[in-house]
Amino acid sequence: MWLIIGLIAIVTTFINLYMYTTGKDYKFAMAMGLSFTALTLCAEYSLVSKWVDAKDWAALQDVVPGMERALWFLTIVSILLNITPLLLERKGKK
Repeated sequence: MWLIIGLIAIVTTFINLYMYTTGKDYKFAMAMGLSFTALTLCAEYSLVSKWVDAKDWAALQDVVPGMERALWFLTIVSILLNITPLLLERKGKK
């Protein structure tokens, strides 16, 4: 599930950037991109929670260390890409 929501977050982020470059209102797409990013993190946390409940320590040891770094990186990139239009708009008004 987290993979599907993550892909939706990526698509909505690119829609956000596309709408900004075409001069359309991008703020709804920005909110959707950030919201789906948050939902991706929640879905991943739910998956890890299920592994803990099942006491699947091998899955936790195998997946969690790499996923932690990936989720931090991708979340930061998502935030930066989604707020880029706001920053560019603010810079253009000065």
